[in-house]
Amino acid sequence: MSDPTTPLADFSGALADLVAATAPSVVEVASHRSLASGFVWRDKLIVTADETLAEEGTIEIELSDGSVHPATLVGRDPTTDIALLRVESITTAPVSFAKTTARPGSLVLAVGAANSVPLVAFGPVAAVEGRWRSMRGGDISARIDLGLRLRSRGQGGLAVGANGDVIGMTVQGPRGRPLVIPGETIDRVATLLLEHGRIPRGYLGIGLREVSTGDGEVGGMIMAIDEQGPARTAGLHQGDVITTWAGRPVGSVVRMLRSLGPASIGTSVALTVRRGGVAVEASIVIGDRPAA
Repeated sequence: MSDPTTPLADFSGALADLVAATAPSVVEVASHRSLASGFVWRDKLIVTADETLAEEGTIEIELSDGSVHPATLVGRDPTTDIALLRVESITTAPVSFAKTTARPGSLVLAVGAANSVPLVAFGPVAAVEGRWRSMRGGDISARIDLGLRLRSRGQGGLAVGANGDVIGMTVQGPRGRPLVIPGETIDRVATLLLEHGRIPRGYLGIGLREVSTGDGEVGGMIMAIDEQGPARTAGLHQGDVITTWAGRPVGSVVRMLRSLGPASIGTSVALTVRRGGVAVEASIVIGDRPAA
């Protein structure tokens, strides 16, 4: 009698085994009129996609065994689509992210959760690019596009390689394209959320409007200023036009402001402002943006 197994059956069984091994660490996240997925990041801590999390109301998570547990919000970062929850009553083992990123053409399982069972999608890695900034200014360590259909309830689940490596979190990117937020980014952002409840951002204490400097360049005109902020301490005034930043032409106010990430806090930046037609050199120590 011939062996009933085939390479395809072996492959199919291996995928099912990967899902079974991953599912216990993946949870369903229910917030006000929203259902999505999440996963155990550290002991009693859940990461989910910020985009899917309601702005108000209670949050509950459902484990693969069907038990439901209340969760509290630790912090959220819309710029990287990462939210961190705390669930005191669970003991599920956390996931461990792979140290390497995915390769284009490699196969990926997107494992979410719905009604206590895995919610699975399967497809290739469509493209991999380097570090990028999201439309909201978030710093993401790699752009990983997936060639699969991700259901809304699967957002916040895990992207798992064919070798079992956990690559990161699945989310819906611009124009509904499935993306992976890499594990490196999740670890960095979630750690900051755990420590601060928010993502520290550099603060200048000014409101800027992009203007032409008249010489083909772009500057940032100070439209408002915090009297207790770093810009005032540096001697800047309303009406000043910032023309250079860190020794280079401003080029874009948006790009300049996006450079004010967590690592910028406490650093000193040399700049030039145009004040009444006169170029004035200044130096500003970037502060920590006050909590909203």
